[in-house]
Amino acid sequence: MRRLCLIFAQTATISLAIIFVISTLKSNLLPWGRHGSVATIRVASEEYPTKASSYSGAAGKAMPSVVNIFTSKEVRVPQNPLLEDPFFRRFFGIPEQNRTRRSMSLGSGVIVSPEGYILTNHHVINAADEIEVALSDGRKSLARVVGSDPDTDLAVLKVDFQGLTPVTFGDSGKIRVGDVVLAIGNPFGVGETVTMGIVSALGRSHLGINTYENFIQTDAAINPGNSGGALIDAAGNLVGINTAIYSQSGGSLGIGFAIPVSLARNVMEQIIEKGVVTRGWIGVELQDISPQLANSFGLTDTQGALIAGVFREGPAYAAGIRPGDIVLGLGGGKVTDSSSLLNRIAELEPGKSTEVQVFRGGNRMDFKVMVGKRPRVNH
Repeated sequence: MRRLCLIFAQTATISLAIIFVISTLKSNLLPWGRHGSVATIRVASEEYPTKASSYSGAAGKAMPSVVNIFTSKEVRVPQNPLLEDPFFRRFFGIPEQNRTRRSMSLGSGVIVSPEGYILTNHHVINAADEIEVALSDGRKSLARVVGSDPDTDLAVLKVDFQGLTPVTFGDSGKIRVGDVVLAIGNPFGVGETVTMGIVSALGRSHLGINTYENFIQTDAAINPGNSGGALIDAAGNLVGINTAIYSQSGGSLGIGFAIPVSLARNVMEQIIEKGVVTRGWIGVELQDISPQLANSFGLTDTQGALIAGVFREGPAYAAGIRPGDIVLGLGGGKVTDSSSLLNRIAELEPGKSTEVQVFRGGNRMDFKVMVGKRPRVNH
């Protein structure tokens, strides 16, 4: 019996030794051994996401400068003609206040100075009876309108707050098609939101949105409520004021437009300093030159702008410019189309003269025009 126990113990020991050797050198031969190699998992480091893949720094820098704007106004409720009759209203005791209701709308704005000035769109605050501004830190206050400019769809508000974080102005003249931009605003009233895209195009005009158009086009999602909000570059600097979208449904289709910060800043500073925006004016109506018009006038291309009309009391008429003339140059620079010419005239200082080169009857002619002040148009 003892001999059998000894043999069993020796056999078990040898077997365990063999299993140990196999499991160490050829574990895949055992039914419970490893099959294939061990999967190597990479764990994100503390620096993830990297600066190259994240725009949290830019967003965090600009978001405290973007505000939500809530406006309300009294609007007349359409009534049955019988309800407009004073006798009928008195007979049935219909109160006057039932003829109107409060209309609410949403928008966004950008804090531009620690004194409480806020830049937004004219259409956001137009005709509003009450304007409330909500900061990113939760503070709220009624705001007053410092001034607005319907021609560029810009307006300036003022709030009395301490400890504001004004936005950092960038240079819209340096942005290029393909640059990454972020749109910050309050779409549909859901709260402050950041969307990302690229600059799709520059110098967009002839859209029929504003009198003066030189838009930045972007595919960053811009929705109702984003109007007046910030378009920033990858460093968190303001490069545009979000203004409009192209949409058949009311939502974003990836075609949004922003006013360049260079134009917005010029308008803002004039509103703050003077209360109004002063622009140059020479008293002409302009039209683009189509290939058909170019051919009929004997031009080799469509560069320039056709004078479609001249105000008799205006500076251009006094200088000798007439309908049918084609403006080829202004102030020593070439003219490409009617929109760019209108923008350049607006930048001229009233009271100073400028050179205007026109094409008339096959000849080039130069006129010296005394720039006037553009009349204010009620929109």
